[in-house]
Amino acid sequence: MANAWIGLGSNLNNPQQQLQDALIELGELPATQLVSHSRLWLSKPLGPQDQPDFINAAALLDTQLEPLELLDQLQRLESLHQRVRLQHWGPRTLDLDLLLYEQRQLDHPRLTLPHPQMHRRAFVLEPLLELDSTLELPEHGKLIKLAEQMRKAHPETQVLPLEANIAARL
Repeated sequence: MANAWIGLGSNLNNPQQQLQDALIELGELPATQLVSHSRLWLSKPLGPQDQPDFINAAALLDTQLEPLELLDQLQRLESLHQRVRLQHWGPRTLDLDLLLYEQRQLDHPRLTLPHPQMHRRAFVLEPLLELDSTLELPEHGKLIKLAEQMRKAHPETQVLPLEANIAARL
């Protein structure tokens, strides 16, 4: 079994429900077990700002699937959620990114591991940090340090757990 870290995101068609359903479905993948997942986090869109905010999460899987097999399964789940790729960084019903697969590095036309931009994305770092504060990213170092640097350098990209955002509005 290998550890695989998945980033989840949605901003269309009831995003909270999309992620809750996807977390259940991740645990039902062949030769795979859902070990844990983060809380849901709210973030501003990375790309075009004329779209709804995103709800994000991270999940840890134990899997016997190889990285490209796992990617195929993730893309199948996206399709089941009617994921349509019309615009780069555009709105989506479900986005499932294979972020890390053990500490394996891979440069394949379909998949780069670790995910090439994850060290620059608060909506990826914070949910991962919630799951494992000892994680290290090959070539980038400790996750906790990366998240601290992101918070200081780019406070405008900060994310909050969904519950904190809802409480702040009341």
